[in-house]
This record gives sequence, C-alpha cells and structure tokens, in this order.
Amino acid sequence: MTAAWRLPDRIRVAGGEVAAGVFGDGPPVVLVHGTPAWSYLWRRVVPLLARTHAVHVWDMLGFGDSRVASGVAPSIARQAATLAELVDHWGLTASHLVGHDIGGGVVVRAHLVHGVPARRLALLDAAVIGPWNTPFTEHMQRHSTAYRTMPTHVFADIIRPRLRSAVHRPLPSDVLEEYLRPWAGRAGQERWVDQVVAVRHADTAEAVARLDRMRTPTLVLWGERDAWLTPDVGRRLAAAIPGARLHVVPEAGHFLPEDAPDAVAAALLRHLA
Repeated sequence: MTAAWRLPDRIRVAGGEVAAGVFGDGPPVVLVHGTPAWSYLWRRVVPLLARTHAVHVWDMLGFGDSRVASGVAPSIARQAATLAELVDHWGLTASHLVGHDIGGGVVVRAHLVHGVPARRLALLDAAVIGPWNTPFTEHMQRHSTAYRTMPTHVFADIIRPRLRSAVHRPLPSDVLEEYLRPWAGRAGQERWVDQVVAVRHADTAEAVARLDRMRTPTLVLWGERDAWLTPDVGRRLAAAIPGARLHVVPEAGHFLPEDAPDAVAAALLRHLA
C-alpha cells in the first residue's frame, strides 16, 4: 500500500470525478487531505487504521488523481459538498471524519453545514478559523496570472522548496517527487493555481459560526513544529469547540501524517475507540 500509492476507484460526482479507495474492515473512517497534498499524505497511516477500521480515502477535486469538471472551482465549499456526495455513495450513516489542513475546513463544513453525520471528528493542523492563508498563498492569489504564465521549470523551482517547508523532517527525494507529481507540467501548474485561487476564508466562516454548538467529540491534532499554521492556531480551534481535546505532536511539521504517521495513527485510534 505504500510503494506505489494509487487509489483504485473512480466516482462521478457533481463537480467532476473523484479517485477513491476503501481499505480494511470495521467502523468507517473518512480521511480528507489538505493542500497542496493529496491522498498520498495518508499512505503510512491507512495501513495502521485499516487493521480495525474501514478507511475511506479520496483525492479532493483538482488534487491527486481526481479531476474537477470544466468551470467548477475546487473551493472548500465544493469539496464539502463532494464529501457529502461520497458519504451517500459509500452508504455511511455514522462515520468518523478526519481532516488535515483545508481538509479540516472541508470536514467541519460538511458536518455543520451539509449535515454529514459523524461519530467523532479529528482535525489535523486544520484551516478552519481564519485567517489561515499563508503569505505565500495570499501572494499567489494576488498575482495568479503571473504564476499561471511563468515557465513551468520556474514554477517547479518555486513549489519544490514550498513543499519541503511543510515538514519538519527532511523529505526523501522520491517522496518529494510523489508530492510534486500531480502538479507537474503546464496542466499541473494550472491545477495548483486554480486550487489556490479557489480557497477562501468565507467557505469556513459559516461553519465557524456554529462551532460553539458542536457536540461531536473532537480531537485537534497539531505538529509542534508546524511553520505554516502554528500550534497557537490549534489552541484557538480547540478552545472554540466544546469539549475538544488538543494534542500536540513533538518534532512534526504541518504535514503531520508525513512527519509522524505512527503518532498520528495512535492518537486517532485512541480517539476513535
């Protein structure tokens, strides 16, 4: 499951086509990655969870091997609606929902706005309470035309160190190339800019306004060395959700499941038990 990570299923949804997969058997868990990652982020967590759970994994629209339909913006609002579609497709009535980065915003919006049922939530280095865009993202949003039209090799030279900064531990070259694969070439460059332009705080604001009414048991899991969203962001998020527990993972950066897959899986299994 880790050597060549590819999701086997293709599911038609209103916004395009989703790459997905289900691993293991037991109580259902849905994992939602963030940006600029794809489901590859979960590759070392899935086998550990799949020993006791049915783990549902997908690439968000415009990410990984999923494709967004022409004219559809891969916004958090669209991804949350897509998650609601997938939960119906899989026939899940009470699953655990786990979201990383903007995947956390997707999970919270799907649960609180779209009414997707959840037994428990886990939010990892999550972009929920704004402002959460990094300076790099804001710069790209302001100058999206420049990023779209620059030579592909120049764009690649920009996003390569960007991805390296998502982790605390060095990324092996082959792992870095897998993270970069969906963003390669002119088409990948367009996909990257499309998803950056589509991400807005407004898409999580409606859910944030309802956080104080949330009664779903929630774990907020954060990398101690997250340089994109510092642990203070996690503390604010945990404080905003009644009964939420905060757990900070030492020596881990923003891509927490990449830096500390065993610690992430162990924390999730304790929370989901």
